[in-house]
Amino acid sequence: MSKLRTDHTAIQQKSVVLPYAWMTVILCWSAIAVMSSLYVTIPLVPLFADIFGKTLAEAAIPGSIFSLGFAAGCLVYGGLSDRFGRKQIIVTGLFALTIISLCLGFTSQYPLLITLRLLQGLAAATFSPVALAYAVDMFPSEKRVTAIGFISTGFLVAGIAGQVFSIVISEHMGWNMVFRVLGVLYAITFLIVTFFLPKAPTPQRGVRIWASFSQLGTVLRSYPLWFSYTVAFVLLMSFVSMYTVLGSYLSGPEFGLNRTQMLYIRAAGIIGMLLSPFAGKLAQKFGVHLILRTALVLSILSLALMGMTHSLIAIVVLSVCFVSGIALSVPSLIAIVGQLGGSARAIAVSLYTFILFAGTSLAPMLSIRLMGDGGNQAITFMLLAAVLSVGFIASLLIRSHQNDSLKRSV
Repeated sequence: MSKLRTDHTAIQQKSVVLPYAWMTVILCWSAIAVMSSLYVTIPLVPLFADIFGKTLAEAAIPGSIFSLGFAAGCLVYGGLSDRFGRKQIIVTGLFALTIISLCLGFTSQYPLLITLRLLQGLAAATFSPVALAYAVDMFPSEKRVTAIGFISTGFLVAGIAGQVFSIVISEHMGWNMVFRVLGVLYAITFLIVTFFLPKAPTPQRGVRIWASFSQLGTVLRSYPLWFSYTVAFVLLMSFVSMYTVLGSYLSGPEFGLNRTQMLYIRAAGIIGMLLSPFAGKLAQKFGVHLILRTALVLSILSLALMGMTHSLIAIVVLSVCFVSGIALSVPSLIAIVGQLGGSARAIAVSLYTFILFAGTSLAPMLSIRLMGDGGNQAITFMLLAAVLSVGFIASLLIRSHQNDSLKRSV
């Protein structure tokens, strides 16, 4: 099947010159827009607690339930896109996101808010794994790494952009407007993708949607993959947890920052995201394992030092360093999982995505539990560094003799 798709793509690209730069821009923008929905509730947790009369742990549920829906969807949509087509699945998901987000903007019942966030997560999952598969299908090898790098950067930038967007809109127009404006953005993105993103090769009608799951046993028996999945589980968990704790810390009595000042500090994290598109070239030069481990060490040290300093400037600089490490880790880990998956690459990457976002579903509640009733955020940063250290130890156990082949594949 993959050979047929490759041949079809080669024929298509010989006869038609595709607008690769424009395609990359569309996919990067779509990644930012879609994945922002994961992060918009992080700054809203205290607000939800006040409005709905919930504890902070209960108010974090809308964020966690989104991640669970997203993680579950990532296991399914890759197979569906094999059967029905990449662009068709992406477009359908954007249309569903538009409707669900607008509904979220008009709800006032907490149980309904949680239910709609679950559905929003399921709809958002149509983009991430399918967009990466679309890039593999449509871009020639010399442009593919760059395209995937920009898509991955979009995923990461959304982690900052979603929070900044949420703060700005909720402060001036209320939390409901966060989701209404998101709905409008998804409608615009739906139109852009529908009319301007080239259609992928014709789907193979004989493909069985669940065929890739027949290789699940092979993936589950791979110890190197399980070590990679351990890294994935703590990676975005630590990212979401860091910003949850940072918001509580800097708005607390020690610093007393307002929401506008917090907006600037969160936005500074985008600087750290700028390294992500260069992960491929760095991996070619130094090896993807070394890049992953170095990036994890950078994030771990940044978290630990954030727990030791009381300087606002130092905390901001360290938060940017932490984000830089995460920005390099994510594409590096995708390369490792894809290589280790071999012929079962599709289900290996799907399972990776599931575990990655399963970790984010626990992040808000984990950070709140770690802070405890006393709200000792400094100690929480140290504990989060310890959690991420588990991922670093796991990265050391991934087979190092894969390095040369991985360097060629990135």
